[in-house]
Amino acid sequence: MKERRFVRELLESKQRIMWLSFVVGVAFLFLVIRLWHLQILSADDYRAMSENNRLRFMPVAASRGAIMDRTGKVLVSNRPSFSLAVIPQEVKDKEALLTLLSNLLGLDRANLAERWEKDKGRAKYYPIVLASNITRDQVEIVEENRLRLSGIDIEMKPVREYTNELLAAHLLGYIGEVSEKELDLAGFEDYNPGDYAGKNGIERALEKELHGSDGGRQLEVDSRGRVLRTISESYPSVGNSVVLTIDAAVQKKAEQAFGEQAGAAVAMDVTNGEILAFVSNPGFDPALFSGKMPEDVWQGYLDDKRHPLENKALSGQYPPGSTFKMITALAGLQDNLINESTSIDCKGSYDLGTSTFKCWNKKGHRTTNLIKSLRESCDVFYYQLGEKLGVDKIAAAAQAFKLGAPLGVELLNERSGLIPASEWKLKRFGKRWFHGETLSVAIGQGAVLLTPIQMASMTATIANEGTIYRPHLVKRIVDADGKTLKESAAEIIGTTSFSKESYRLVKKGMLAVVNEPGGTGAGARMYDVKVAGKTGTSQVVKLRDSKKTTPYQFRDHALFVAFAPFDKPEIAVAVVIEHGEHGGAAAAPIAGRILKAYFDSKKPPRKEADASADEDEEEEGVDENNEPGGSNVVKEPRLSGEATHD
Repeated sequence: MKERRFVRELLESKQRIMWLSFVVGVAFLFLVIRLWHLQILSADDYRAMSENNRLRFMPVAASRGAIMDRTGKVLVSNRPSFSLAVIPQEVKDKEALLTLLSNLLGLDRANLAERWEKDKGRAKYYPIVLASNITRDQVEIVEENRLRLSGIDIEMKPVREYTNELLAAHLLGYIGEVSEKELDLAGFEDYNPGDYAGKNGIERALEKELHGSDGGRQLEVDSRGRVLRTISESYPSVGNSVVLTIDAAVQKKAEQAFGEQAGAAVAMDVTNGEILAFVSNPGFDPALFSGKMPEDVWQGYLDDKRHPLENKALSGQYPPGSTFKMITALAGLQDNLINESTSIDCKGSYDLGTSTFKCWNKKGHRTTNLIKSLRESCDVFYYQLGEKLGVDKIAAAAQAFKLGAPLGVELLNERSGLIPASEWKLKRFGKRWFHGETLSVAIGQGAVLLTPIQMASMTATIANEGTIYRPHLVKRIVDADGKTLKESAAEIIGTTSFSKESYRLVKKGMLAVVNEPGGTGAGARMYDVKVAGKTGTSQVVKLRDSKKTTPYQFRDHALFVAFAPFDKPEIAVAVVIEHGEHGGAAAAPIAGRILKAYFDSKKPPRKEADASADEDEEEEGVDENNEPGGSNVVKEPRLSGEATHD
């Protein structure tokens, strides 16, 4: 009996030992597998986590390249700006820290939290920018509370300084923080949240040249965030600088000439396509876009009926009005429908079928030839010529000047304008072209639309008699040492087939517009330089009751194009005054001031006192028709019987 009990106990003991051995074996196997997982499979991950606990990366932003005018005058440079950043790995209580920051600095807590969440997928030792362009007072508050703000750091970043404030704002553009959408785009691989990039104008178009390469330092820190040593360091590379074709002095005079009027002006070198002035008025303050835009300022921009944020010189599309008559005239000369002696009798209107097309001069211009038709801007002359030509021949002449398509200037968002033709209407509306529509097109109305830069190009091509240069704004790109990396050359994008004689006659008519009795463009006349030009007035709405006051947004646009000197053209100018009503009264004097500024810039420097006196005189100068600067442009008294409508 005892033996059986002993055997049973022995067997039970062996079973317990076996189970215990099995459990120990399984536990040991699990331990081995865990060690293998930790030391072999996850070694890199845990090594990175270890590094994160003792490393901090401090980015060093590169300075953007400067932007200068053709004479080397700096238009855009850099100034230091401070950003509030956080190192996530050093923050124990995120919510408490955000609340403290909001209370101390007066920042929106929700915005701070949102910016933190956007970048939470990054390495914890990499700083997240919570607020950009903070004030020096806020920087001082952070430093005073450094012990309470564990993980918070102040970064210094260069932001843009516009040395001439609003000068050429639409051309230069502005910078802002890169968006999440931009960070996902090709070309933004090296950008980080909180970095600045060009958003508009030259800043955007030449972002790759201007941006430079950021640097940074990888630091070893202790548990309190104190720097122990620098592990690695890379230095930032300054961006390349851009030299523009514009002349800051001419640009300034052009913008001053507009005053409070809305519109655009483009001045272009007729021999190579360089843009000498590029105006869109009113402007805006580009410096405001690199930080938090004051809400009242932003709303003011949006509510302004003059649309200050629109680049009118590049994207504004306007009926060219009578400035388009040169195109119709060239088409008629090429088709042998008119010559220098061809004349018509303008009685103030022209009948076509059951429709009556009125001339701006209700009494009529009476006997009118080509030169007089341009000088006094006779509509009836071009009604009759347009009817004989047909819309497709007028469209072909305009397209020969590369009108109706973007000219390819360096800036983004250039509009194409519109040159209507019978095929265009059929495709667009599914309807055939009617003869009556051609008459409006012949005088630059109807569906015809041009941008100011196209008007300047058209005028330059007439001035140089047929060579179409691509308008360009960038003269050269230089590195930080001033070495030229790239220089822009004149690019011919087309030539016209109109004869020299045709150009001679049209230019003769343009000379008469400015310099002869009855000419509509006397406001651009200069006493020492022969100016040739053409006025234009384009309707915004159909004919209205002249006895009632027309609201601003329904008034006609005023236009003027010109080139000078007449004998050897150097510069072409196009001016559009939105809702300015009459080109001769509103636009021509501004073109005159631009031309005067250009030719003054070519003269030898004068004594400072004399130059200041001239500037004061120009600011006060207003002629008898309240045309800004008129007394300084029109060096001769107005001639009796002079037309002023167009």
